[in-house]
Amino acid sequence: MELMAAIGTAQWRDFSAAAGHHELTATQAKVLSQLAAGPLSMRDLAQWLDCDASNITGLVDRIERRGLVRREPSPADRRVKTVHLTEEGRGTIRRVRAEMQATHTALDTLDAEERTTLYALLTRLRPAMEHPAQHPAPR
Repeated sequence: MELMAAIGTAQWRDFSAAAGHHELTATQAKVLSQLAAGPLSMRDLAQWLDCDASNITGLVDRIERRGLVRREPSPADRRVKTVHLTEEGRGTIRRVRAEMQATHTALDTLDAEERTTLYALLTRLRPAMEHPAQHPAPR
C-alpha cells in the first residue's frame, strides 16, 4: 500500500505542477480531466470530488470564466446543471497531461508489455477504489 501511496503522491505532484503552468489549481485540472470522459451534473462533480455542492459552484465559476467549461440545463430536468468541457478545456487538459514529465519518464522505464499489464491491473483496481461500498471485501 505504501508503494501505491508514494506513486499516487508523486503523480499528483507532477499533475499539480503541470496544471500550475496553465494557471490552474490541481483540483480545477482534475475537474477538466474528469469532464474529458463526458459531462457531469454539478451534484455528480461534488460527489466525485467528495465535497460540498457549494464548493463546486465556485470552482466551476472560475473555470467557466476562462472558457474551459460551460454549464447547460439538463434535458431531463432543467433544474439540474450539467457541466461540459469546451474545446479550449479539452486542449488545456491535453497539454497538462502532456507536460507531466516525471510521470512520463517513470512510465518510459517500463516496456510495452509491462505498461499493458500495469494498465490492466489499474483498470481492475479503479472501480473498487473509487466505489468501495459497491465492491465489498471478500470474506
